[in-house]
Parts: sequence; C-alpha cells; structure tokens
Amino acid sequence: MRKTLAITNALADESRVRALLALARGRLCVCQIAELLQLAPSTVSKHLSILRHGGLVEARKQGRWIYYSIPNQPDASVRQSIEWVQGALKGDSRILDDEKRLKHILKEDPEEICRRQLGRSKSCSPPSAPPHKAGPGKVGRAG
Repeated sequence: MRKTLAITNALADESRVRALLALARGRLCVCQIAELLQLAPSTVSKHLSILRHGGLVEARKQGRWIYYSIPNQPDASVRQSIEWVQGALKGDSRILDDEKRLKHILKEDPEEICRRQLGRSKSCSPPSAPPHKAGPGKVGRAG
C-alpha cells in the first residue's frame, strides 16, 4: 500500500505531472525542468524528490550534472501509472504547450539556462564554485 500511496502523492500535483511527462520524452537536468515549469530550481528539486520517492523517476550523476529520467525498468505499478497519465493527458493544451517549449529548451545549452536562472536562485551553482561555472544538475541532490 505504501508504494501506491507514494505514487498517488507524486501524481497529485500539476507541476510534478508536467515534469514527469517531460521526462517521459527523455532525460533532463533540473535547470531544464525549472525552465519548462517556470519554477525556482529548489522547488523543482523538491518535486523531483517526491517523484523519486514514488519510483516514477530516477537520478543519475554524470560528472558535475545530475540528470533525471523515467526508470529504465520500472515496476508494473510505475509503468501503468505513467501510461495512465500519458493517456489521460494526451491532447491537453498545457501538455501540448510544454512539448513545444521543451523542444526549444532542448536546443539551448543547459549551462546558459542555468546562468539565466541565477537571477532567480543561487542554487544553480555549488557553494564553492563561482556563478560562471554553474551547471544544470547542481541544483538538486541525487538523493
């Protein structure tokens, strides 16, 4: 029952559902998701943590960056939940707008996206690194 409650809790927020559907298209760093959702990176990190707790997304550190994605081999309840959300929101205007925005975001350099976000949040750069060396993924923790 805990697994089901964690999944339903993760899916009970519009921003988390939008992030999940964006991740269903491929791996993204926190800054890219924050750009899509127009939320602070710290807020996005919290949403991603809840999605991870439900098993709906996983994080992978690659060098300085942390990337999020749908698990490669999700269990049946996670797979069914993602398929249900995708089917239920197919054609939804907000999701269609997100898909268009995501295409533009993916064409941008993630470091540039993160630099832009520095005006909104200092969390894009690690405490010891100067802002010009900031990178996506330094926003959230892998855990």
